[in-house]
Amino acid sequence: MRMNRFVRFDWAAKNILRNRADFAIFEGFISVLVNDKVKIVELLDTESNQMSRDDKYNRVDIKAKNSRGEIIIVEIQQTREKDYLQRMLYGVAKTITEYMKLSDPYDNVKKVYSINILYFTLGEGTDYLYHGQVDLRGVHDGDTLQLTDYERSELQMLSPKDVFPEYYVIRVNEFNKLAVTPLEEWIQYLKDEYIRPDTDVPGLQEASQRLEYLRMSPEQQRAYEHYIDTLVRDTDVIKTQILEAEIAARKEGHAKGLAEGIAEGRAEGLAEGREAGLAEGREAGLAEGREAGLAEGRENASRETARRMKSDGLPVDVIAKYTGLDLDEINNL
Repeated sequence: MRMNRFVRFDWAAKNILRNRADFAIFEGFISVLVNDKVKIVELLDTESNQMSRDDKYNRVDIKAKNSRGEIIIVEIQQTREKDYLQRMLYGVAKTITEYMKLSDPYDNVKKVYSINILYFTLGEGTDYLYHGQVDLRGVHDGDTLQLTDYERSELQMLSPKDVFPEYYVIRVNEFNKLAVTPLEEWIQYLKDEYIRPDTDVPGLQEASQRLEYLRMSPEQQRAYEHYIDTLVRDTDVIKTQILEAEIAARKEGHAKGLAEGIAEGRAEGLAEGREAGLAEGREAGLAEGREAGLAEGRENASRETARRMKSDGLPVDVIAKYTGLDLDEINNL
């Protein structure tokens, strides 16, 4: 039985899922995530989404609205950016102002949901999905600020958090579990390009028809293979960096071991006797110090290498293969 091959979602979203007929795929994923019916408003290209030449890129890939008319922005990001959190905030602020006219009253401000699908490691944590929303809490009493019945009626909201933005961060490469729920099936596809043949998850059914490799045109297949080759070359660069780091660490560990061994041997030799003790202590100290230094250097190099590979979004099993660290130790970095 042939195993269907599906293309990566990040590549598909930027290259082939650009028609209104494809919106059902995005709508299915967002609906599963936020547990609400959504409608795609538009798909944006990064380069064209500027207000002026001096304006920063508002690099939102997808805009949608939920059943309450609130705005959902989605970005799919492959490469690491050190200021990504600031970009998340900027994207939300930009979206709010774009939907407001100068003369509009503030009650026209729409709540914004920021969904970030990341193929690199952002921050540290044990989960693959993070969600944040704003509560106003008392500094002294610790209570949560609530609206009065009158304010709820006038503002058409239940609490202050219904107006402030919400953020979702999906760290795709951190997903390592059996897919049981609809959301987990989606994340499994995002990470491994796998879709169950019998799936009934919204959006994945359409994706299984649209994103199969063999259904693409020859031009699209060539473009996709070029993209995958680029990722492989980037991995080779990382492997070279790993080797260089290990060599440097070995040299550093060797030098440290020699220095510590000489010092330890001298101290032991003086204590046990100047002539016989010095020779014996030096020999034992050099051997022990060299071994300890080399071991420490290798271990530190492996950890540093694993940490850099995680930050670049490589899967945990690949990191384990090239560093020799076990999966639990890598996940705890």
